[in-house]
Amino acid sequence: MSETQGSALQWLPHVLTVAGSDSGAGAGIQADIKACAAAGVYCSSVITAVTAQNTVGVQGVYSIAEEFVTEQLRSVLSDMKVDVIKTGMLPSPGVITVLCQIIKEFQVGTVVVDPVMVSTSGDILSGPSTLTGFLEQLLPLADIVTPNLKEASALLGGISLETVGDMRSAAKSIHDLGARNVLVKGGDLRGSSDAIDIFFDGEQFHELSGPRIITRNTHGTGCTLASYIAAELAKGTPMLLAVQAAKSFVESALLFSKDLVIGSGPQGPFDHLYRMKKHQNDINGPNSRFSADSLLLYAVTDSRMNRKWSRSMAEAVKASIEGGATIVQLREKEAETGKFIDIAVKCVAICRSYGVPLLINDRVDVALACDADGVHVGQSDMPVLFARKILGAGKIIGVSCKTPAQAEKAWADGADYIGCGGVFPTTTKKNNPTIGLDGLKAVCLSSKLPVVAIGGIGAENAQSVMELSAPNLKGVAVVSALFDQESVVAETDRLKSLLMDMVMTDR
Repeated sequence: MSETQGSALQWLPHVLTVAGSDSGAGAGIQADIKACAAAGVYCSSVITAVTAQNTVGVQGVYSIAEEFVTEQLRSVLSDMKVDVIKTGMLPSPGVITVLCQIIKEFQVGTVVVDPVMVSTSGDILSGPSTLTGFLEQLLPLADIVTPNLKEASALLGGISLETVGDMRSAAKSIHDLGARNVLVKGGDLRGSSDAIDIFFDGEQFHELSGPRIITRNTHGTGCTLASYIAAELAKGTPMLLAVQAAKSFVESALLFSKDLVIGSGPQGPFDHLYRMKKHQNDINGPNSRFSADSLLLYAVTDSRMNRKWSRSMAEAVKASIEGGATIVQLREKEAETGKFIDIAVKCVAICRSYGVPLLINDRVDVALACDADGVHVGQSDMPVLFARKILGAGKIIGVSCKTPAQAEKAWADGADYIGCGGVFPTTTKKNNPTIGLDGLKAVCLSSKLPVVAIGGIGAENAQSVMELSAPNLKGVAVVSALFDQESVVAETDRLKSLLMDMVMTDR
């Protein structure tokens, strides 16, 4: 019997990068491969040039002969199924011509063009002679082109780009040259407190704004952004969502790379695989109590229900843990900040004594003040990126999601888990749209993070939730079914027993 018999073959999304090699490994082919790996996509490579460079700058460039670039392209494309070609440094008009001919010959479906002309340190990588090839041959084949301000200016004859309005005009003009989608990157825009990019799809402009992260470790950001877009497109992600996911990934990598010290130059590389470091910190760091298994029975407190049954928040939390809750979230919408902190400190002490993680709903400031194990935020609350910056890598961060796109962004931004719902109608949140079991399953199947279902769940319907064929679904989050009851211990124990029976049956 062959190795593949008896098991289903799996398709792996595949990006082919056609670019230059960076001996310092911050940009070029090396960055492309690392970015695709971070996105979970296979990346093959065709090298167009070899550079001698480090964090100080580029000391030399050696172009690969056009004939050998052709041989590399044919070698990969004749043997492997390539979903997306991503281009980087193309050092000569001849290489551009060869590449365009091969793209047409092998009918590659999607092309991402990063018009690399100048390195981050200011060194020229492609001369003016390549402009004609870009304009006349490559841009008409591009599904998206991703110039920074200098590259957009060069493509448009040297025009000045000093405002967001200029970026919009440039995106429209580059689209008119043949590219189907254009992303003009504004990371170097003067006078802007945010990192603003302009995306234009031929019909609509999208202004994508993110935090401007102050760090020297920016070498390879352009290559990485384009490669991550290519990786998302290879997975079937729609164009705008692919761009948004890539921008979130780069922001997160920059944030986690601020303290890296590699080389003595002014432009250090950033950490493409920061998630591996984050997860290692999670294993060995302060929140080592957290694992996906702790999402099995997620108790979400409600102060109004506690008052109804004459219970303090601390009493409710203790009762839920004694009944079998595996993680607790404090949801407090009415108390003043000082009072909320006092309540949270008491609840943290109770949870620590039982070894159960305690998260704070929405309030990063309260989580920080009481040294909770983390926070849970909604789509309209503090973004995960900023929550992570404040709380650090050792804390748990969950985020509410209703769609696969939100789930993808949660993963890209560095969340630890997703709370998905409302699955069923609930009285605890008014005007909260329900997504049903189908919506829950769609998020679970697209999520790279563990998922806990929430919204109208109790002992009577928990089985229908947990029976979904969705490996990432790890548990249920419950409010009323636990806390709007006379005995929190009894109701928690009843639900925990049901969940445990299902888990044991699955095993």
